[in-house]
Amino acid sequence: MKARMNFLFGSGLAGAFLGAALILTPPAATVGQAAGVPPQLAQSFSPIVKAVTPAVVNIQVTQGERVRAPRDPRRRDHEGPPGRPGPGPGPFGGPGGPGPFGGPPGEPDEPDQGLPGRPEMSGGSGVIIDPNGYIVTNNHVIDKASDIKVYLHDKKEYPAKIIGADPKTDLAIIKIEATGLPHLKWGNYDELQVGDIVLAVGSPFGLSQTVTMGIISALGRGNVGIADYEDFIQTDASINPGNSGGALVNLKGELIGINTAIFSRTGGNEGIGFAVPVSLAKNITDSLIKTGKVVRGWLGVAIQEITPDLAKAFKAKDQKGALVSDVNEQGPALKAGVQRGDVIVEFDGKEVQTVSDLRNRVAQTQVGAKVPLKVIREGQEKVLTLQIGERPADAMLARGTEPGAAPPESAEARKGPLNVLSDLKVKAIDDEARTKLNIGAKTAGVLVAHVQAGSPAEQAGLQRGDVIQEVNRQSVMSINDYDAAAAKIKKEENAVLLVNRQGNTLFIVINP
Repeated sequence: MKARMNFLFGSGLAGAFLGAALILTPPAATVGQAAGVPPQLAQSFSPIVKAVTPAVVNIQVTQGERVRAPRDPRRRDHEGPPGRPGPGPGPFGGPGGPGPFGGPPGEPDEPDQGLPGRPEMSGGSGVIIDPNGYIVTNNHVIDKASDIKVYLHDKKEYPAKIIGADPKTDLAIIKIEATGLPHLKWGNYDELQVGDIVLAVGSPFGLSQTVTMGIISALGRGNVGIADYEDFIQTDASINPGNSGGALVNLKGELIGINTAIFSRTGGNEGIGFAVPVSLAKNITDSLIKTGKVVRGWLGVAIQEITPDLAKAFKAKDQKGALVSDVNEQGPALKAGVQRGDVIVEFDGKEVQTVSDLRNRVAQTQVGAKVPLKVIREGQEKVLTLQIGERPADAMLARGTEPGAAPPESAEARKGPLNVLSDLKVKAIDDEARTKLNIGAKTAGVLVAHVQAGSPAEQAGLQRGDVIQEVNRQSVMSINDYDAAAAKIKKEENAVLLVNRQGNTLFIVINP
């Protein structure tokens, strides 16, 4: 069977696994000192471990009546494109049947063999961050929980209640009724460097108080496909099922991350783990404890990464920044003068590298703050002043409509000279198409009816069912508009299309 790559979340059945453990012996003092390692590090990690492990707990979750759970909607059972990390996040593979610890990773769940009505048990880890019983863990550990139990290092058991959860970062806060608890202090993200030694503490396979060692392999990992807001610490410290929600600490014993997922073909550790960093987790947990929810800053734009073709089309100097593909009619960006096609290159005086970079920084900016925004528009730099709004609920952001919809026309396909659009078949948007494809009543443009296999359009990512709303920045309201714009494209020229796909807009560059 072809191997499949999966992002695996570290929650799982506790106490269902027994296995051998390999003990890593630190190098002798003379070897460590010769390599420039501090003597205390060359001797042992035990002082750090003794200080940290009492604050890391085992979490047991009952998830209602035992029924076959729906598959995680974020899970994709196909290989990712070259250069990307394969399928998106999926449940952690392991023993015990369906649910968070169900069948082999990347494979369909096996039919439930348990008795009807039997509760489904799963587990993970958590970190005490306040002596009064506040514990941070992953949202996927406690999601849909009907009962939560927390086990401390001294085997004491407490029931826990959910204080707040944030699926967009996969973090949650639970609380037990206890005081004077050992807890961890947050570290400083700005002090972290690739190559720093770190320890991961948690309950893999239900084996509580397990410690592994590794290094920080990378910082600022985004676009991984695990959560909406990503800025992960990547580490090779061994992380396995049950580690989710556990601690990633530095050699000062400070909490620098919450272990969340691994990147694996087998379901076990392969040296690539991800932790939500302190820079993100501290603000989120503080907000959850104080208000039970997370308030995020909002620009009111749809943004996408810049490819070489898009950089050329929008006269950007390089591929840094975020391309604005849509501007919300009710958002702060429109009031500040941001336009579709702008490339955001600076936010609040700091350079924007990627879409994830901008998204994370905006989300953490205080609502109401006025910040400068530098954009590239038609090759020229412009500085706008924008007042950060509060991000509405996702339901409020669902749009899929554009003003000025034109009535459907009868033409079925364009005719004209050969160019990169010649292999496309488009048609007017009729009522049947709007209903079938969930196209908003006010969404104007032409519907892509067919994309020739192997054509430049297919290679660029255009799909059947897309609505083309612009061709080379020229608005398309009808078949005639599309024909007129397409006819202007020469045989060897690129075409920049603005496409509405299931309510979201993006730019696509088709080149010959």
